[in-house]
Amino acid sequence: MPNTPPLTYPGSPATPATPASPLTSPASGHAEGVSNEEFRAAMSRLASGVVLVTAQEPPLDPDDPLAPRGEDVGMTATAFMSVSLDPPLVLVGLREGSRMDDLLDEQPLWAVSVLAESQRHIAGRFAMKGRVSDRLLFADIPYVRGEATGAPLAGGALATLECRTEQRVPAGDHTLVIGRVLTAALPSADGGPLAYFRGRYRQLG
Repeated sequence: MPNTPPLTYPGSPATPATPASPLTSPASGHAEGVSNEEFRAAMSRLASGVVLVTAQEPPLDPDDPLAPRGEDVGMTATAFMSVSLDPPLVLVGLREGSRMDDLLDEQPLWAVSVLAESQRHIAGRFAMKGRVSDRLLFADIPYVRGEATGAPLAGGALATLECRTEQRVPAGDHTLVIGRVLTAALPSADGGPLAYFRGRYRQLG
């Protein structure tokens, strides 16, 4: 995930070149024999697209149409994929107990903005640990509200999807949220996608 600190790899400029060897850390190993470091290093070689997942907190009083709306919440994700064409389903992985995981446990409507290479600052902002309030995170980012979900859709995104949760699947320290796609749009055709590879945001080419 984008909030995982970058790893240092054998042969990188930060370390002398040495023959490739398994990373070992008995303290963080598992019964299967794969350590956290080995798993992170292996999966960091898988390039992923980067998306912004957003949702709006339910109103404080759902029975009162004049009650103030809840805050907008957003998070950067790389564990995102399509699941089915008929019906149209997508999946996003959320860290168990994160604010977005807790929110989507009670709010079935959410949205995804597929970030362009020029939106690296958005990805970094919404992946920060110990970040400021969500209200301030959205303050200077252009967005429109989705008609089906009310969630923010990032301006300039390569694609946007609005979803309704169909299923939540516990998976280790994450929750897999499967959503039915309610709307899909292509607001911007400029630029390439933002990618995540070896612990860093990157551009294709």
